[in-house]
Amino acid sequence: MRNKYSSYEDLAEQKIVIKVRSHCKKCRSKALAMAATESGVISVALEGEKKDQVVVIGDGVDAAGLTSSMRKKLGYASLELVEEIVRDDSVKEA
Repeated sequence: MRNKYSSYEDLAEQKIVIKVRSHCKKCRSKALAMAATESGVISVALEGEKKDQVVVIGDGVDAAGLTSSMRKKLGYASLELVEEIVRDDSVKEA
């Protein structure tokens, strides 16, 4: 599936952290599945000591929309962090 922003200039990768309630294993897997189906997502992982933070890395991901849809399905979701990932692709010559 093509990203809806593919016609624009290259969008920077971003890291999104969403805090969710994780009562059980099913709730965690549901949160991961919801994040993975979002357009532009590259990777999804769980972090935090209680595995209650969903970390999404992707290009042009709608953080507010994803948080809102998680809130509707899971009952609680809070957008904790959105930051741009800066990668140094230049090769240093020795």
